[in-house]
Amino acid sequence: MNNCRTPDRKIGQHVGISGGAVKSRISKMLNQKIIEKFALKIEPPILGFNVIYFVVAGQDLEYILKQVKLLGEPFFVVPCVGGITVCSIVVRDDPEKKIEIAKNLMKDVRVLSIFEAESFGFKSELTKTDLEIIGVLLDYPRARIDEIAKSTRLSTKTITRCLEKLENNNAMQFTLVYDPRKFTGYIPFAILVWVEKDVKKTLTRLEEKFGESFMQKPFIAMNQIVLFLYSDDIFKLDEITQNVRKISGVALADLFIPKKIAFPEEWIKDGIKSAMKSKRLHLIYQ
Repeated sequence: MNNCRTPDRKIGQHVGISGGAVKSRISKMLNQKIIEKFALKIEPPILGFNVIYFVVAGQDLEYILKQVKLLGEPFFVVPCVGGITVCSIVVRDDPEKKIEIAKNLMKDVRVLSIFEAESFGFKSELTKTDLEIIGVLLDYPRARIDEIAKSTRLSTKTITRCLEKLENNNAMQFTLVYDPRKFTGYIPFAILVWVEKDVKKTLTRLEEKFGESFMQKPFIAMNQIVLFLYSDDIFKLDEITQNVRKISGVALADLFIPKKIAFPEEWIKDGIKSAMKSKRLHLIYQ
């Protein structure tokens, strides 16, 4: 989940089995739909987008998506246990105005929260070559260098250099989408943390305290941290959430148990198309 491009052999060294056994287990999880697909998660600010989050209760998912799509393309959609849906959209301009419009559009919906996730210092200098390679990786993030070269007609040297750049960019993550309902014996869950002080220091404290329960690297915005954890006991979920609230720097923490996870990619494809029309070779967003 932290880097789906990691070779099977290297994963095997980390967990103590052979690379062949890793490949076999990954194939098994794909066949059983535990792993639904591999994904390239991109933080919208590096393509010039702002992000608005919605936390909605007791409403049909299709209706929610229909309403939010009037404002922008979905970034991620997570229906949760208890009738809660957490989703976000990307917008180009004036997110505050879009939030006000959203409040009017969703008058008949029980909206628990709407907020803009300000960028956590993400910045990048993507080239059109980078964007061309990203376009290929969207279809299959684990594609081999020679496969990408064949699709793009770029040299393997150029692609290797680009991949190193992308993997080291904290606004990008080569990850996967999993089905939470198929985690037999374990419960994946998320805690949305609102930070009142220094985000980096608060994150360090959270990692020190709860790192052993992390499923993947946390998502970070200006004053929010989303922790992805797992447990073998449903009652521990509430206990962990209560303990997260006690960490210095944490203002609020809310528990969510996902039923489904989706990372729509239409906004990325639209963003790439728009960026490729630019006359500039380097596309800088901060």
